[in-house]
Order: sequence, then C-alpha cells, then structure tokens
Amino acid sequence: MSMRGDDTASAASGGADGLQRAASIMRQVRERCVWTQAMTHRELVPYLVEESAEVIDAVEAGDRAGLREELGDLLWQVLFHAEIAAHDPDDPFDIDDVAGALSEKMVRRHPHVFADEVAETPERVLELWNAAKATEKSARTSVLDGVSHAMPALALAQKVLAKGEKIGVGLEYVEAIAAAEAIADEDGMEGVLPISEEELGDTLVGLVAVARSRGWDAERALRTAVRAIEADIRSAEAG
Repeated sequence: MSMRGDDTASAASGGADGLQRAASIMRQVRERCVWTQAMTHRELVPYLVEESAEVIDAVEAGDRAGLREELGDLLWQVLFHAEIAAHDPDDPFDIDDVAGALSEKMVRRHPHVFADEVAETPERVLELWNAAKATEKSARTSVLDGVSHAMPALALAQKVLAKGEKIGVGLEYVEAIAAAEAIADEDGMEGVLPISEEELGDTLVGLVAVARSRGWDAERALRTAVRAIEADIRSAEAG
C-alpha cells in the first residue's frame, strides 16, 4: 500500500502530532528504504542496546539536550519494531496496539490513581504494582521467570539477588556483609567495606583490576556466580 499521499503531508506538517508524525515517517521509510525493509527484530537488537546505552549516558552526564535527542532515537527503535511487527503474516500488531496494551497495563498497575486503592507512600505503590503484576503473570512458575540474561552481569546479579530474597535464597551474602562490618567495628577498622556508592564503584573497579592481573574474565566470573544463585533459587522452589 502507498503512503505517499496523506502520510507525506502529515510528515511535512509542523502542526501534526509529534508521535503520529514519527510513526508516519517510519511507515514511509520502511516502504521506500531497502535497508529498512531488510531489517528483522533480531537484526535490530544491537541498535536497541546501543540507543538504550546512549540514553543512560545522557542521563548520567546531565545532558538535557542530549537526553531529548537520545530518547528520540530510542523511540525510533520502538517504532521500527512495531512497524516490522505490523507486517507479520501470522501475528501482526502495530504501534497503536503496543500503546493500547501499555495504557491498559499502567491503569491496572496504578489502582491508587485509577481505582479506589490508597497509596500514601512509595512502598505502598510498589506493593500495589507487584500485586497487579503477580496477577498478570500468574502463569509463571518461578520468581526467575521473566529475568533477562541479556542484562549486564552486575544488573543481572542485582535482579537475581532481589528475586532470591523473596524466597530466602542468597541471604548468606547479606549475612557475610553484616559479619564483616561487625568484625571491622570490633577491631576499630575502617575501609573494610565501601560506605558510599562512590566507594563501591572504586571497589568494583579494583576487583576488575585484580581479575585482569590474573587473567580472569570479571563478567564471566560474576555470571557464573549468578547462575549458582539461580540454581539455588530453583532448588528451593522445587522444595
């Protein structure tokens, strides 16, 4: 089908809704650009990762202009995936379907905004969010279901430890930290454990330096340790 009529006019109109205009441009690009036509969801993944990283860079740098631009680039990836999905012969969906499903989910997960629940603290908001999510994901059989191993090792470790805490797995790491702090206090020692996020960063870089000096892969080492925690979680869930 051709988009050269109304879509072209919409894309050129300064008064058009920004999101609708971007979606219109995406449709036209895919219709007329051979590179874009050749792309698949899988082939786009590296670009999605890259654009996400650039958004994070802009946030951490406090770059407002950069953040605006990088959010646009990330939005383009969403529009790109949705446009590819719209042409799937077996299970098509478009950006309107994505936005509609998102809207319904956000309404369900904010019953204190759109229904009669009351949440006066951030903690209560999270309780309501997690309760709604648990209902939506009731078919899941493990707390690890939905955890993406595409995350960097540190982010994955934090996620898996949080999941493990829900069923009492991984608490030995917290206990070891508490014991180390107690020993340090008794001996009047300082600097045994980091006391700020900045010090934690220095400690992590130091551990990576140790890994490099000994020919170890820090990323692989952490992923191996996380897999062991995941195994403990699944074992505990199995009873």
